[in-house]
Amino acid sequence: MYTLWVVFTLQALLLSSAFVNAGGMTFTKPQIRVTTTFSDFDARIMDHWGEGGGKWAKVSPRHPFAGRTFGGAKREEIRGTRAFGSGYPYGTGNHSTIARRPFPFGVWPLYWDQNFMNADEYGPHYDVVRPGGFIAYIPLRTTKAHFNVTDDEVYYAVGDRESLLPLMVSYVTWCHVTPAWPSRLNPSLPSATIKLENVVQYFRGSSFALASPGYNNTFARTTNSEMKESTPLPGFIEYSPFRKCVDSVTENALAIMNTIPGETGVDRFVDALALGNVVVVGSMVIALGMIGALLLQMRKRFQLYLYGDPLLVQQARQNRQAEIQYERYP
Repeated sequence: MYTLWVVFTLQALLLSSAFVNAGGMTFTKPQIRVTTTFSDFDARIMDHWGEGGGKWAKVSPRHPFAGRTFGGAKREEIRGTRAFGSGYPYGTGNHSTIARRPFPFGVWPLYWDQNFMNADEYGPHYDVVRPGGFIAYIPLRTTKAHFNVTDDEVYYAVGDRESLLPLMVSYVTWCHVTPAWPSRLNPSLPSATIKLENVVQYFRGSSFALASPGYNNTFARTTNSEMKESTPLPGFIEYSPFRKCVDSVTENALAIMNTIPGETGVDRFVDALALGNVVVVGSMVIALGMIGALLLQMRKRFQLYLYGDPLLVQQARQNRQAEIQYERYP
């Protein structure tokens, strides 16, 4: 009865989502509204299964993080590592702290106990204005009928509440996860269900994580967001098809900030230049013939950047629409 209640509640929540037309039929697409100013409550939208990218902007005055850059990150940049503070496509600066960082995906990073890496800057005192709501966790369990799992194999998705709710629908659909309801996370409690050392993978600028109580990363409290070293995953986690499934769904479905409606490819290219994602190096002593060849090559790459491979773009759009249709509840 509890499981049915959770499923019906998730369906009701999705009724407030945006509508997408695919193949002549209308489907719901979950969205999260991110307020960027308190003067006129202007907002940007984060999409479940969204592609991200586009124009970056700055948080307006009268906001706790006024002046911070936000947005512009793409779906393919969403993965971090097991190091807290990883997963930033730009703006990392000092790798020993997450303070004063931008919000490339539109949301703030998680916070952990003992003000680890100055995470208290995004602590619970700002939960009322945190994009997506307070930090929560949700258990991810399945049955042996679908995966070869051990009796105690369970993972936890950790992130803002509004990201977790539609993502649970995707976990249920693709990975046969048993539906569950998110619980608020207080990482400062000694009895906290999830601890920093349990994180298996960070996503979306360390604003979201997958964790396992069966994993203890002894390097987790090293204050270096660029650190690659970590305690190896136990075999039952590393080679688990169930873990790989929830990891893949998280990477592809987790809500990220949209482009601004009506934004052009030229806008995205200019922003990429401003963010340092494209570096153009010129030399005044290059021969005229070499300059011509270089400009021709840049022109082809620019066209590919704006429009992509037509076949790949068409296939990606068809896949995305199929994913949205597959997740729709009646």
